[in-house]
Amino acid sequence: MTLQQKYHDEMIPKLQKELGLTNPMACPRLTKIVINVGVKEALDDKKVLDKVVEELTLITGQKPMIRNAKKSIAAFKLREGQPVGVSVTLRGTKMYDFFQKLVEIVLPRVRDFHGVPLKSFDGNGNYTLGFKEQIVFPEIDYGKIDKIRGLEAVIVTSAKNDEEGMVLLKELGMPFGKEMLK
Repeated sequence: MTLQQKYHDEMIPKLQKELGLTNPMACPRLTKIVINVGVKEALDDKKVLDKVVEELTLITGQKPMIRNAKKSIAAFKLREGQPVGVSVTLRGTKMYDFFQKLVEIVLPRVRDFHGVPLKSFDGNGNYTLGFKEQIVFPEIDYGKIDKIRGLEAVIVTSAKNDEEGMVLLKELGMPFGKEMLK
């Protein structure tokens, strides 16, 4: 049973009960997951961008978009329109598959992992998770990477507040830190 099926069949009734909701459509759900990689080296070497696009395609199973600078910043030697990052937005089945892989495979591979912090909620039920290394993802071959890069995953939910978002993510299997839970 996939995580998406499990959410619809088992988790919606639990969430209704826990949050005191009468309508199953009012239950919070995952909307999308956005994965971003900032690539400042792309200003000097355009080939770096291709490598990052290839790695992010392996990680997500979907071709990412190259993001350009919206305005010029002289202190960073950055001009408007220059490529500065790569991002991919996952929805539907790919989103649930990525979330399941994140919780069951990737997070346990992070060094000194004691659970994800609660302070990464944004006030609207969305959760941001940063990784210092892309090698925690099993698709990345350590021998073929040119440089260790960080990436950021933003889990967007339909929750109205952080409490609903936390209940949803906890139900989906997100391992919050023991000392952080109330």
